[in-house]
Formats: sequence, C-alpha cells, structure tokens
Amino acid sequence: MQTQHDRQTMLEALQDKASLRILALESSCDETAAAVVENGRRVLSNVIFSQVDLHALYGGVVPEIASRAHVDACDRVVDQALKEAGMALEDVDALAVTYGPGLVGALLTGVSCMKGLSYAAKRPLIPVNHIEGHVSANFLTTQDLEPPFVCLVVSGGHSHLVRVNDYGDYTLLGQTVDDAAGEAFDKAARVLGLTYPGGPQLSRLAQGGDDAYLSLPHPHADGPYDFSFSGLKTAFLNACHKMEQKGQPLPRADLAASFERAVVDTLCERSLAALEDSGLKTLCLAGGVSANRRLRQRMSEHAKRRRFRLCMPEVGLCTDNAAMIACAAYYRLRRGALADLTLNARPALRLV
Repeated sequence: MQTQHDRQTMLEALQDKASLRILALESSCDETAAAVVENGRRVLSNVIFSQVDLHALYGGVVPEIASRAHVDACDRVVDQALKEAGMALEDVDALAVTYGPGLVGALLTGVSCMKGLSYAAKRPLIPVNHIEGHVSANFLTTQDLEPPFVCLVVSGGHSHLVRVNDYGDYTLLGQTVDDAAGEAFDKAARVLGLTYPGGPQLSRLAQGGDDAYLSLPHPHADGPYDFSFSGLKTAFLNACHKMEQKGQPLPRADLAASFERAVVDTLCERSLAALEDSGLKTLCLAGGVSANRRLRQRMSEHAKRRRFRLCMPEVGLCTDNAAMIACAAYYRLRRGALADLTLNARPALRLV
C-alpha cells in the first residue's frame, strides 16, 4: 500500500520533470476510452470504444450493460492507447481516471482498473472530475488558451456556465434547473421517431428544415445565467401530439429545426450575458452538445459580431474521451492532487 510519504516523494519527482506523460482512462457512461497525453497539451494517442450499438435497442444507456461492457474493454483500450503512443506502461509517468460524476457501476470499473495499474506499476494515480475534463478539452485544441475564461458545458447530463479562474479553480455562474440540453434533444428526437442517440440525428434532420415553422417558448429560470429546458420540451411534445391526434403527418425536418433553434438560442443568450457581465473576452464550449453544428455556427457569428474570442474543441473531443481526462490530470498533478488506493467512485460529484 502506498503511504503518504511515497506519494509525496513521487509527486516531487514528477513536478521537477520537464516532460510528463499521463495515461488516462474514461468510463463514466457508455464510452470506454484511454489516451496518453504529454504535458497536458500533446495527444500521443486517443482510443475510444463506443457502446452505441449495445444500447440502441433500448433507446438509451442501460447502466448494467454499460458496466459489463467496460469490464470487457478497459484492458483492451489501455493496451491500444499505449501501443499507438509507442510506449510501454513503464514509460508512463502517471495514471489518471474519471471518478465522477457518472454511472456508479461504469465509474467503479474504471477506478478499479486504474487503481490496480497504479499498484502494479508503482505509478501515482490522479483522480479527475468528468466535467473538468470536458472544460480541459479546449486546451488540447487551442494550444495557447489560458485562464481566465467563461465556459459553456453542455451534454446529455450537464448544462453549466462556469468561470474558469485558473487551472482547477472554477466559479459556477449558472446551470440547468431541470433537464440538461442534451437530454432535451434526446427526448425531442424520440418523439420524431429517431433512434438512439437522438441528439446528433435530430441535428442532421434539422439541416433540411424550416426553423421558423414552430414557435416555441424560451423559458427563463430565476438565476440570470441559469437554463430551463423542461417547458420548452413539453411545448414541443404537446405540439407534436396535437398534430398526430388530428391525423396530420409530422413535418419532421421543420420540427427538428424549430426545436434545435429554440435550444441553441437559449444557450447563446445566457452564455453571452455571462461573458459580458464577467468582463472577460474569451468564451469556450465543452461537452457533447458543443459538437452541434448550429450551436457552433451561431456562437461563431456572435463572436465575430461582438468581437470576443471563441474556443471550441474539435468535434472528436467534444464527446467523452480520455485525452481530455489526461489533460485535466496534468494540471491537477501540478497542484499536487494525487489519490491513494482508497479512491472510490463518486457518481454525484460536482465541479464546484
């Protein structure tokens, strides 16, 4: 068992190194991913095993199935990440793992795997918050990005606006008071008969639609930077059900475009208000929904018109991946954040 003295000795040795290579594992939901990243910015490998086909039959992620798939995949993705990086395990300086938030069984699988590797390889283990990982994905795409900045984090389970004061130092500005943006997209997609995962399919369908076809409300939460998507989702579902009850065919592309526009407009409105009030000049996007074509386009238009800097991860780094976890781990290591072998999964872990 590693003692506090052992961890402190390893930490001091690593903090003196000019080059740090971290092997990270991400297993918070339905992707098993491993990556090796050097100095928090240079991706040496990034391997992702997707479980989409396993869950498509059920219209969403089944936690038990996800956990079992992670058990089967963890060793394989770690081996592949090392192979693609041209490294052996002993060449890695430290290990990192997502320990929350997420599905408890999925998280436990990843945490157990990396604790075992940490013990066997005598490498320090860095615990990483999944949401912090999404924020950190911006450092991989925009090499000169430095805090402070405002970041919009939007995914299937999270909708946050945070002020990134420094590496690992966050102030929560706003969040959803009900559904997350990605969750709202998935539920709207289901009504339109789209299969899992619904959000990306709805976005593709919307490209051929009239976004002014259906007028939808823009619900306002009490907080100036908070989001609310429940009322918007309900209004959309009711409109679709009324058409079906009247025997009218659903203009699916027009409905998809109208819903996407309403969600994106809400995200832009609150994000721009938070950025302006913060006095900062850089806005970052993060999370799976930040891959949405319309959101990226509209934010780019606002950035050009209002003259602020917009940073967005490349599309492949928006969804769950381990490169973002390794990036976040690098800065956590620099702050001395190491875990011992009592590390446990924290499914309800908060960023702030």
